[in-house]
Amino acid sequence: MKNLYTSFFALLLGASVLAQTNTIKGFSKEAAAKQLALETQFDANLSAANIGNTIKELSVKPHHLGSQGGKEVIDNIYNKLVSYGFEAKKVDYKVLFPTPKTRVLEMTSPTVFKALLKEPALKEDLTSGQTDQLPSYNAWSADGDVTAQLVFVNYGLPADYETLERLGIDVKGKIVIAKYGRSWRGIKPKVAQEHGAIGCIIYSDPRDDGYYQGDVYPKGPFKNEFGVQRGSIMDMVIYPGDPLTPNIGATENAERISSHNNAPNLLKIPVLPISYHDAIPLLQALEGPVAPDGWRGALPFTYHIGPGKSTVHLKLAFEWNMVTCTDVIATIKGTQFPDEWVIRGNHHDAWVNGADDPISGQAALLEEAKAIGALLKTGWKPKRSLVYCAWDGEEPGLIGSTEWVEDNAKELQQKAVVYINSDGNERGFLDAGGSHALEPFMTEIAASITDPQTNISLLERAKAQAIINAGSVKAKKDAMAKTTLDLEALGSGSDFSSFLQHLGIPALNLGFGGEGGGGEYHSIYDSYDNYRRFKDPSFAYGVALSKTAGHAALRMAEAEVLPFDFRNLTITIQGYVKELMLITDNMRDETKTDNEIIKSNKYALATDTALHMSAPKPKSEVPFVDFSPIQNALAALQVSTDSLSIRWSAETITSSNLNSFNTGIFKAEQQLLLPKGLPRRSWYKHAIYAPGYYTGYGVKTLPGIREAIEQRNWKEAKDQIAAAAAAINQLSAYLNGIR
Repeated sequence: MKNLYTSFFALLLGASVLAQTNTIKGFSKEAAAKQLALETQFDANLSAANIGNTIKELSVKPHHLGSQGGKEVIDNIYNKLVSYGFEAKKVDYKVLFPTPKTRVLEMTSPTVFKALLKEPALKEDLTSGQTDQLPSYNAWSADGDVTAQLVFVNYGLPADYETLERLGIDVKGKIVIAKYGRSWRGIKPKVAQEHGAIGCIIYSDPRDDGYYQGDVYPKGPFKNEFGVQRGSIMDMVIYPGDPLTPNIGATENAERISSHNNAPNLLKIPVLPISYHDAIPLLQALEGPVAPDGWRGALPFTYHIGPGKSTVHLKLAFEWNMVTCTDVIATIKGTQFPDEWVIRGNHHDAWVNGADDPISGQAALLEEAKAIGALLKTGWKPKRSLVYCAWDGEEPGLIGSTEWVEDNAKELQQKAVVYINSDGNERGFLDAGGSHALEPFMTEIAASITDPQTNISLLERAKAQAIINAGSVKAKKDAMAKTTLDLEALGSGSDFSSFLQHLGIPALNLGFGGEGGGGEYHSIYDSYDNYRRFKDPSFAYGVALSKTAGHAALRMAEAEVLPFDFRNLTITIQGYVKELMLITDNMRDETKTDNEIIKSNKYALATDTALHMSAPKPKSEVPFVDFSPIQNALAALQVSTDSLSIRWSAETITSSNLNSFNTGIFKAEQQLLLPKGLPRRSWYKHAIYAPGYYTGYGVKTLPGIREAIEQRNWKEAKDQIAAAAAAINQLSAYLNGIR
């Protein structure tokens, strides 16, 4: 792969319009030269070997939220940051965290089978046999003791239940078994509960991350037959953080919901993750229709949907304890703008040892802090305050970051310039997401850093990936012509969520990946031994992350004019609206065609399973959806952002108005917050970005409008178009007032 990308770009290097120059957005020519020299000095203090040592050191023991190992990691991080010259503090919150005390899964008839529910230690993995490991479980499962027939529901998504309905299979009163993948794990029991299931089992099929993909651990990086993905199933699309303290910090004396049973973001059925070793007897016992082709995994037998003659017993009980959640917050106070904060964060808690998730990202963050400490010793200090954060409790539901954000919401909305997040990290391509006003800023950074494997820039390698993965000739041409880095829209799944989607603080999420294989996720095999063999053996991508996030933090801290370009945001939202208009038109055409086919009694599917399926029910017609309010708002925003761009680059920005201009710029994204939040989940307030109600981690852009259309709720779609248009108009007026 290296040779492919290198050869490919040998043809393109001469045409690159983004070769590194001595100009940086937000800096005068003289200041840019100083900044580039500063970054060179910063880079010289980064060490791949030190990053590797930090990963080994911090992943030596299990360190989940509230554990002894977690306390040791917290102390270690705190001491490092203090030694680098940061003013550090530990911030404690009291939060709910369930751990298992009873886990039973068994087939009770006509044959008997009891699930192992255990990942064995491996001689090739030194930490896999440690005590104090959390057993495999899904945090926030309900307590329960249920016995019922089993039904296979594919990935457990809404579309899968439409297939079951047409097959005449009802999961009400039954236990369902779903495959991991295609969506965040918490969506699977959520949809099962909505359809009346009384329990949910989630297993990892080898087709997705096991032997079908490559050699399994310890020979290769993919999931072996005993590997289990732990993880939270909190309904984070309602709200993340401590379930008992929505919208407020979980301080010692915070007002709390009386019981976890009353928390709106917790499910009511028992849920358990298992290995495919434990799934095999359960799946083999199923009868009923053969699963559709797209449902079948890689296990060596015919997949049936069920139910069958067998019954399954699932019994789970948990300790619902209040534990201490400790964030480490470390600051270098700015010399000119101490009340403007550039915030950098990565979580430190893991489900077990967590060498990849999250310690690889935490090690890169600490290496940045070490390099910044070396700069401090030369007499340099940042203009704006640098705030480096190590979050606790991310794994159970973004708890540490959410509680800190809720606890400090007013101050953050006044002072936070940007939040820069990372999480797990491995070799591969730059994965960058965030606020779209930061695309030109990140394009310059990606163009200035060399990929350690291919020796071309991060930007060029990302472009090569886009060209090679393009699905059509037009898409390839578009990718060839692209000169900027596209930031992905952010959904959820890491600690940026509360900053961006609750408070409207601009955010970035950065990391590398795509070439490290993957089957260790949230298992006991996410270890240093695994990481050094398969994920990033030279730890070079740890350095690449330190450079990428470190340069972003330093440039934001030192910029004369903050490098936000809202023209990019305007173009991006325009694209989202065009997409929604096309989706609506396609829905109208598809509804008309499907209903005509149903009426003519010619409906059929070309699979054996489909022969047993009933025809789909006719769908209501799609009415005219008036997008003109948001189109008009975007036209006004384009005028405002074009005008702002002229003012941004003009000599009219002088020392007398620079401070007010910068303050206005970094607070601008807050204008996109919806006063009432999104329907049915008011914690999420951003009009443009949110995790999907049925995707979890996956983003929904213009979420209020998009999900109303998807649910065919046309009245709500109209209301949400008006709400989003009002937010965009508010941003336009705000930008017009920045001087």
